Amino acid sequence: MALTKVEIVDRIEVLENGVVQVRTKTAIMDDGAQISGTFHRHVVAPGDDYSKQDARVKAICAATHTAAVVTAYKAAAQP
Repeated sequence: MALTKVEIVDRIEVLENGVVQVRTKTAIMDDGAQISGTFHRHVVAPGDDYSKQDARVKAICAATHTAAVVTAYKAAAQP
């Protein structure tokens, strides 16, 4: 019996306001068969530092978090 822990970004969604939602799946595998799994979600808002994110998340943020999107997001967040 060889138990391994596998973490993968399995879902990336971009919302209309530029927020990127990221879901990470953590699976416990026993000889290649998943015996347990959990999910964790987090968001990357326009203007956030995304340098430590998964490579695919970085690419999506780089493409969607333009200066105009960051400005509009920050303006919408003002009361």
